[in-house]
Amino acid sequence: MTALVDGQVTAKFLLGRRRDQMDPDDIAALERSVSAIRDLPTRRTLIRAGEPVVESTLLLEGILCRYMDDRAGHRQLVAIHVPGDFVDLHGFPMGRLDHDIATIGPVKVAVWKHGALEDILAPRPKLQRMLWFSTLLDAAMHREWIFRLGRLGADGRVAHLICELEERLAMVGLSRGGTYGLPLIQADLAEACGLTNVHVNRVLRALREQELMTFRDGRVTILNRPQLRVLGEFEPGYLYGNHPEKVAEALAGAA
Repeated sequence: MTALVDGQVTAKFLLGRRRDQMDPDDIAALERSVSAIRDLPTRRTLIRAGEPVVESTLLLEGILCRYMDDRAGHRQLVAIHVPGDFVDLHGFPMGRLDHDIATIGPVKVAVWKHGALEDILAPRPKLQRMLWFSTLLDAAMHREWIFRLGRLGADGRVAHLICELEERLAMVGLSRGGTYGLPLIQADLAEACGLTNVHVNRVLRALREQELMTFRDGRVTILNRPQLRVLGEFEPGYLYGNHPEKVAEALAGAA
């Protein structure tokens, strides 16, 4: 994990998604109120469903997931988080979560005590709206995940997820030219797409043979973005990204 210097903790928060509308004073207030920076290992559960939540977490590096288990212990991923995401901000008003949060690979996170958030938010209504906007983005993605699982076939589910992750990682400068790191294994993809591991293996092979994408050694390469998006019925509007020129400006400013 790389070290962070002053001003970098929140650099990816809402990057490519209205960060340019945040006041510098609000950003500085968030930076000053960070309670801790933590490095966490692979496959570590951060929060258990039902446990009291007294802090909120911003993902700085790596990949996190939200998941639920059925009675037989089978896991269903209900969200995947990339750097710049507040992964449990809704736990601030709710006090607990109804699902677990865990690392996929090694991660770096920043945490804010809820008391500290209360102190900085009270006099900053615009910052309140931006954090609310962040939680509404989660809701929009949850709706899209429901659509993906309910209406798409196996090939479409995987294609849609790969397209979504490319779009989200591109917003924070972690995907370029259709290539990005993804420390998921096939079992993780299966749990995110409601498929078996064997079925995901077949889908990935089919997508590779159709020269749409490859996924090997933790790296995704999209070979035919237009066709992959058609297969996954992927339209990125639900991600509420900036216009392309705004994304470029935001990435340049964060470099």
